[in-house]
Order: sequence, then C-alpha cells, then structure tokens
Amino acid sequence: MTPQPLRLHLAALLGLTLTAFGAPFLPALVQAGGPPHPDAAPMSRVQAFARADALRALGQEMFFDPSLSASGREACSTCHDPAHAFGPASAEPVMMGGPALDRPGVRAVPSLRYLQAVPPFTQHYFESDDEADESVDNGPTGGLTWDGRVDGGAAQSAIPLLSPFEMANADAASLTRSLAAAPYAPELKRLFGGDIFERPENALHAAGKALAAFEQNPAEFYPYSSRYDAYLAGKGDLTDQEKRGLALFQAEDKGNCSSCHVSERANDGEPPQFSDFGFLAIAPPRNEAIPANRDPRYFDLGLCGPYRTDLKDHTDYCGLFRTPSLRNVALRTSFFHNGVFHSLRDAVAFYATRDTDPGRWYGHKADGTARTYDDLPEAARANVNQEPPFGRKPGGAPALSESEIDDVVAFLKTLTDADLAPKTDAPRP
Repeated sequence: MTPQPLRLHLAALLGLTLTAFGAPFLPALVQAGGPPHPDAAPMSRVQAFARADALRALGQEMFFDPSLSASGREACSTCHDPAHAFGPASAEPVMMGGPALDRPGVRAVPSLRYLQAVPPFTQHYFESDDEADESVDNGPTGGLTWDGRVDGGAAQSAIPLLSPFEMANADAASLTRSLAAAPYAPELKRLFGGDIFERPENALHAAGKALAAFEQNPAEFYPYSSRYDAYLAGKGDLTDQEKRGLALFQAEDKGNCSSCHVSERANDGEPPQFSDFGFLAIAPPRNEAIPANRDPRYFDLGLCGPYRTDLKDHTDYCGLFRTPSLRNVALRTSFFHNGVFHSLRDAVAFYATRDTDPGRWYGHKADGTARTYDDLPEAARANVNQEPPFGRKPGGAPALSESEIDDVVAFLKTLTDADLAPKTDAPRP
C-alpha cells in the first residue's frame, strides 16, 4: 500500500481504547454513534476549550478507575499501562477479564498511542504519493481494533466496557450504576445533564466521550518524541548500525517493511505513523497458549470474523488484520494479533525467514514437514501475503541475514518515545 499522509479524522478524534477483545454484542444505539447530548448546543471558543479540558480530566479519572468493571479490579489502565506506551505490561498473549478476572481474551492487547491518525474503515481506500491520483485501490483500510470494526466514539468504548472477558458490565444500566457511585459522578452530571444516570445508553456514550478526550492528549498519546523523530528533524543522529537498519527497513528487496509501516514524512510534513492502516494476512504461527485455540475448529480470521460479522462472506478477507504502528514496538512483550512471539528479534526474524525456513516457526506434520500457516484454515491460506520479504522458496536465502535482522531491530528501538526510552536510548546531542 502507498504511504498516506497524516489526517486527523473526526472519527479517530472521538475514538477510545483499541482493545484487543470484543464481540458482536454492542447495543444498536451505540453502534449508530449514540444519542444526542446537552453539549450539542453551540459554544464559544473559550467554552469549547474549557469543556475539552474538563472532559479530558474526567476521562483520565475513568481510565484508571477499576470500579467501572464488574470485578471492581480491572481498569482501562490494567491492560493499557502508561509505562508501556498504553499497552500491556504482561508478556501473556491475552489478558484476563470477566466478573472474576478468570476469563481469557482472544487477541493480544495493542498500544493506545498514535491512534489519532487512523482513518475510518473503508473497503476501498484510494491514496498515493500524488494526492490527486486515485487510480490505485488499496483495499480495506482503517478502523480501530485488530479488525477495524469500529471507527471511534461510544461504539469503541462499549467494547471493553461490555465485553464478557474484559470489564464485563452486563449492559449499559450496569455501567451506569457504577458511574453514579463514582466520586466524579457530579462532574458527569455537570457536563452531560442532571438526568444522565436515568438514561443508561446516554451514560455509556458520555463515558466514551470522556475517555476519548483523555486519549487525545498529545503529550500522553502522540508525543512524536523518539530518537527517530529527532533524526528526521535534524536534531539528532543515529548510530551506524541504526542507519543500516533503517536502510534495510526501507529497501524493497530486503525488509520492505516501510511498504506497510510507512517511515518517511508525509507530503504535508507530518511525522510518519509507521502504519498505512491497511490489512494483511501475515500468518504467524498458531499460539496454543490462547485457550480459544485449543479447539482445532476455532480460527481467528480478523476481517471476516468471528468478532467482526459484517464481512463474514468476504472470503478474500479471511486472515487479514490491521497493520499496527511500530512506534514504541521495542516496549512490547507479545507480538502479532495472537501474541505468539515474545521478542522483537523473533518478530523480525519471522518476517525474514517465514517462507525460507518454515520449520523454524511452525509445528510439524507426521511426515516431518512444516505445518505452514497453521493458524488459518486451508481455504484462507491463499490470502497470505507473499510480497517481499515473503514469497521466497523453502531452503532459499532469507531476505535478511542474522546480522541484518540485528540491524533492523536496532533501528526499531529508535522509535521509542523519549518519556519511555531507557536512559541509554536517550536522544543524542
């Protein structure tokens, strides 16, 4: 897919957590965007800024409040730890939730940083280096969550709040009772009306708006403060190894990573997002540590289900997941949608050798051959991406040597934001 410039889409600005889990149980009212609120009235510039600040402060309180879960022990921050770029602190592939915190999720928890530029989901995304050229259809693009099934606002917030294996509120009324008992209940009334707790669907939507406002705080969620950002701005440098890694990352005949993880500034000068927000089938190995995967009939197929249902008949979408941003990727301890790898080097090595050395990654059949693409049913394996660095023959030379893999990993470590970087990775003068 071609690089896309940064766009601040309204749906993204109203977005909430990019939760790992979810299910087709969102209320129809929430899916439609929620009911109107008292703040729909015109406001002056001063009033609008004041309201935004109040919503942001309220959302921050909610984000760290475990009382909004059925267990009373799980907050948004439980899975989205600020010290880990609002991703999981745990190396487990999925997190536990539910009323007793004993129900496992089905997908790895992603980071909440750098979601502000994710466009609304579309099946046909047109964009190129020449913004007037709409000749290339880049296919499914955008949306939040691994399968892009919501674009933001109250619909996104409803996923973790109502999921039976996350915060596990039984319905909007159950959540509303918790909101009404919270210390910030008076502020909710002030911002959304004195009868907000008498209207559960409105209360759910109000909670989503407040959380969304917090998650659009630039200092917390999109600081663009990494060493690579300083390098692009001419205010810092990279080591020789990091520069080699960058060249390999961008080279079409080597890593070819930047074809999806865009690494150059956009036409308008905005910093790179390290994602084109498109969807690919990468086929990481099946992760038996996810309890759902113990059923051999179960497959997580991303765009075509089972958690997204509107595209279930698009068999060419089966196995496709949205390309995440690589910003702060070195802080992760689980990689890909199923969290199957636990080191950044393994994730890069998988790209380089998936097809040349499949036995390194996949299980084996009775005859000793690799069970290639074993986390997809046979019919979906034709959807697996074969563009470089993939598509090489078993036994052939990999796209990257072992030392080149190390170089790419070194470069990826420069994408860690300054507030999260180890002291040894601090920006160089």
